[in-house]
Amino acid sequence: MADKNKGPEMKKGTFSRLMKYIFAHYSWKIMIVLFCIVISAISTVVATVFLQRLIDEVITPGITSGFDAVRDQFMMIISLMILIHTAGVIGSFTYTRIMAGVTQGILKHFRTDMFNKMEMLPIKYFDTHAHGDIMSTYTNDTDAIRQLIGQSLPMMFQTILSVTSMVIMMLCYSIWLTIAVGVMSISIVYVTKKFAGASAKYMMVQQETLAEEEGFIEEMMNGQKVVKVFCHEEESKEEFKKINEKLFEAGRTANANGNVLMPILHNIGNIMYVLLALIGGLMVYFQAPNISLVENGVVTIGIIVSFLNMSRQLSQTIGQASMQVPMIAMGLAGATRVFDLLDQEPEFDEGYVTLVYARRNEKGELEEAPSRTGLWAWKHPHKADGTVTYVELKGRVELEHVDFGYVPEKMVLHDISLYAKPGQKIAFVGATGAGKTTITNLINRFYDIPDGKIRYDGININKIKKHDLRHSLGIVLQDVNLFTGTVMDNIRYGRLVATDEECIEAAKLANAHGFIERLPDGYQTMLTGNGASLSQGQRQLISIARAAVANHPVMILDEATSSIDTRTEALVSDGMDNLMKGRTVFVIAHRLSTVRNSNAIMVLDHGRIIERGDHDDLIDQKGVYYQLYTGAFELE
Repeated sequence: MADKNKGPEMKKGTFSRLMKYIFAHYSWKIMIVLFCIVISAISTVVATVFLQRLIDEVITPGITSGFDAVRDQFMMIISLMILIHTAGVIGSFTYTRIMAGVTQGILKHFRTDMFNKMEMLPIKYFDTHAHGDIMSTYTNDTDAIRQLIGQSLPMMFQTILSVTSMVIMMLCYSIWLTIAVGVMSISIVYVTKKFAGASAKYMMVQQETLAEEEGFIEEMMNGQKVVKVFCHEEESKEEFKKINEKLFEAGRTANANGNVLMPILHNIGNIMYVLLALIGGLMVYFQAPNISLVENGVVTIGIIVSFLNMSRQLSQTIGQASMQVPMIAMGLAGATRVFDLLDQEPEFDEGYVTLVYARRNEKGELEEAPSRTGLWAWKHPHKADGTVTYVELKGRVELEHVDFGYVPEKMVLHDISLYAKPGQKIAFVGATGAGKTTITNLINRFYDIPDGKIRYDGININKIKKHDLRHSLGIVLQDVNLFTGTVMDNIRYGRLVATDEECIEAAKLANAHGFIERLPDGYQTMLTGNGASLSQGQRQLISIARAAVANHPVMILDEATSSIDTRTEALVSDGMDNLMKGRTVFVIAHRLSTVRNSNAIMVLDHGRIIERGDHDDLIDQKGVYYQLYTGAFELE
């Protein structure tokens, strides 16, 4: 188990990359925001200047000379102060409104880019990353970025401007008092670094643990039936308790350090305020000489009041900014995870052979057709001489001495050689882990082989574009995935341009039409939760109809009847028989009754083909298949 104090690693350059991403989409709006922040920050500091003038040029002379003597000066200063504060209010209002839109826009772009990248990633990525962890990137990590962009960054930029402006103004008033503020500010910096750093560290741990917890919850929800069947409720609760406790500790420690910071800084600010009032009061009382960047003279009451006001603003500004440090750390941690997803290598495809509609010309030669026909062909450009040949898609598949392992050090398939002629049915039989599904994954090019060759109609599949290759292959899986939408939508998923009539014909072919007609709204019945309102057999029939409407010349049936009852199996098997007519078919099955009529049956054991032949041949051999069929022993 990972160290509970270890959070996601912060990659160097994440902040600058995030800024480039923001400016790439909203450069002119960000420029307006920066201008408004400058106005807002400077207005707060400049107002202090007029406070000093109000005291030294109006209130103090007014006490001795009377208010009438300073009336005009008073009205001018008050008018300027109102004008400056109004400008600050308008600046703050403007940049917060703009940033609200910018923040949501950036999150929209992030989610779009992540989803687009996710659709381009190889199957291997999803096999090696928990789905809950990926979902956390879309939710928790983007929310952390939202706080960073919408709140923390504007406040930090405003803080830098405000602190810089206040320091310059303090130096203009009194260098001695500014040095006093600097000395006392060392304690503020130390406390901020200590508590904000600890908070930021645990905020990152919290972010990672939250993703872990979501992954665990998603896993438990998918496997709830298994949990209950094996009575593992208590063990699941204990495991969740451990993860939740880890999340609690990270959140508690992060918030404890973050929440204690503001009160401490507030009290340090009060102490600084009192000490400056004491030092300033003594300087006024003794008429101590004042050294400043503007002029030399004595410290006035107006200077002391303005200085105290700025020191209070300085401590509050630093305190508010320090509260954003954990949020910045969490936002950058979220950005790191988002960019990690965006930086994943897309599925590599060096193929250049494409699938096209074809027709025969007057000479009987194949050529590309401008619209849909009943004939498909592989368009094969030859790099050597620039010529293009067309090969009819018939569905002949050959594997030659194929070796493969999901990881290089552990091979799953060893020297696999087989061929399937157009229209043949090839069955794979073997124990779990023998390599049956792996072979079909290689035909789909979900994974590429390090050694050997796979040919499709005589063409090395590495030369065929993956999109076109998969467009020629249909697959019916044991685990059916139905999407939110109508029954018609789910059937049409096989070919989005299919008409309602074509979808209904496909459903009839798959023996699904009868039960669909009995649904409350027929083909327009809404399905949710992966078709939870349907039985396993009904869901499987819809998946067969989906494959039928796609009309692929090659079909892969991956244990499509293993999880349904015997009566429904007959209905599903009949639908699959209709689907398989005239197609090259690869069947993976545990129930040997479903593969008796196969042209060839491959018996696999530990990634090797140990027997091959049709049903009668294998029965005559009295080998492993014979023992399986007669029940001498069963598949594990």
